[in-house]
This record gives sequence, C-alpha cells and structure tokens, in this order.
Amino acid sequence: MGTAQASAVAMLCAARRDDNPVVLEIGFGMGEATAQMAAADPATNILAVDVHTPGQGNLLNLADRNGLSNVRVGNGDAIILLHEMLPPDSLNGLRVYFPDPWPKKRHHKRRIIQPDFLTLAATRIRPGGIVHCATDWEPYAEQMLDVLTAHPDFENTQADGGFAPRPDFRPLTRFEGQGLDKGHVVNDLLFRRVQHVDQPPVGA
Repeated sequence: MGTAQASAVAMLCAARRDDNPVVLEIGFGMGEATAQMAAADPATNILAVDVHTPGQGNLLNLADRNGLSNVRVGNGDAIILLHEMLPPDSLNGLRVYFPDPWPKKRHHKRRIIQPDFLTLAATRIRPGGIVHCATDWEPYAEQMLDVLTAHPDFENTQADGGFAPRPDFRPLTRFEGQGLDKGHVVNDLLFRRVQHVDQPPVGA
C-alpha cells in the first residue's frame, strides 16, 4: 500500500473511530460551513477533501479552536480518493457544495457531477446514504438534476422530482451570500442511494 493510500485509509479509520456515520465532503472552500456542520452534529464524522491548501489550514485551525474531533481533512483529488482509497459502502453520504460550474460549454465535461462520477460514488455510499449538492449556477443545477435523476443508483428524496429546500443543517456560506446578493438562485439537490440489486434491504 502506497503512502497516499495508507493516509486515506488512516483518515477513514480515524473518522470511523466510534462507528458513527462518515460523510465525504468534496470541496469545502475555507471550511467555515464544514466546521459549523461538524459542531452542530458531533455524531456525524466528516471526511473533508480539497486541493486548496489555505482552506485546509483554515479548517484544521477551526477544528482545533472549536474542539471538533469529528473532522478529518484530506488533500488531493477526490476522484482518486474514491477510486483507489476508500472501500465499498464506507460512506453514509456525500456533500458537494458550490462546485466549479465551468460555465463555458466546452468545459462542461470538467463538471464533477457526471454519470461516471456518480457510478463511482455509488460504490462507496451505503444504501440509504444521501448525496447532497448545492449550486448557485442555475444551468448547472438543472444538469445535476437531470444526471442524478437518470442514474439508476440514486432516487430523488423530493416527491415532485425537483429541487429540495435548503436543509437546516447546511449553513448559509459566505460564498452563497455573495451569490444571493447578486441575485443568484441557490438550488439544493438531495438524492438517496438506492438498495443494491443483489442485497436484501437494510435491517431485513
């Protein structure tokens, strides 16, 4: 096992130290919202991954300052983390808040919420786990809704098949506030990992 793999496994083991659920957050910015969610829900362990070094340092500082023992910070590509370093069904949820919308059409393929990404993520999320996305870029929100709705491993938690109200546990971030000040519309998506075809329902 390589150093990077060992580090990721160690992070996951540390996050699961008490058998509490583990949620992977991809792209946390400066970490303020992550720290707030960790403080408000100490029974959920957060594995937060980003490539932004100043944000990593700030989140670590916030966790230390506020005595948050349920946050672990990872540096690197979340795709590699999911593909090579996390075992199947090791996550209880996935959070992707305000990812880069890559607004130019020729860059749309760089958007993280794509069918292949969801197929990979589904192998790491336990049945019943929630994928929670949020964006203030409406065309991207519509694409995410279409991609998630079409994916066989996920189902919309909203009966009408649309966007979800912002849940109380997701704080209003500084970035989000700036977008709202500019007249942007923020959309949340909450999709549930469906039961494995070859697996009995959880609790059966």
